[in-house]
Amino acid sequence: MLSNLHPATVHFPIAFLLLASGAGLLHIYWRPLDLLRTLTWWPMLLGWLGTLVAILTGLLAQSGLPPEAPYRATLNWHITSGLALWVLYGLLLYWQWLLQKKPPRRPKAAEPTVTPPPDLLQQSSLHWRVTLLLLTGIGLVLASGWNGGQLVYTWGVNVLR
Repeated sequence: MLSNLHPATVHFPIAFLLLASGAGLLHIYWRPLDLLRTLTWWPMLLGWLGTLVAILTGLLAQSGLPPEAPYRATLNWHITSGLALWVLYGLLLYWQWLLQKKPPRRPKAAEPTVTPPPDLLQQSSLHWRVTLLLLTGIGLVLASGWNGGQLVYTWGVNVLR
């Protein structure tokens, strides 16, 4: 029964994290639209939370598998890439949170409003780092999905018969 929970929880994090990464890259390299910023951070948060659920259900599902199974190496890579995904996107979210947490700059006499806190995607000095993390995240999503597919379709792991 627990093995059925994992496949039901993996699809939303995949979609949310790929959407977030794509929107972030479009914001940096195409057009800096507010919509793209929104489509970066909210889906990333939802995908990060969903990844945690997928990791927990995956660990529960694999707990009943034989330790010396021939697919153990693929399973270990699948688990490692899932954990790396959670850490990588957590790092991006934490970095954005730290940047947003900075107190806003006080306006000068000529400025009528307080400037909003800076966004990680708008920091041109950090574009290459954010790009590297987003591209790595896309790669990890693809690698984890590929390994998960190998476990199911090649090895038949946790497939009801």
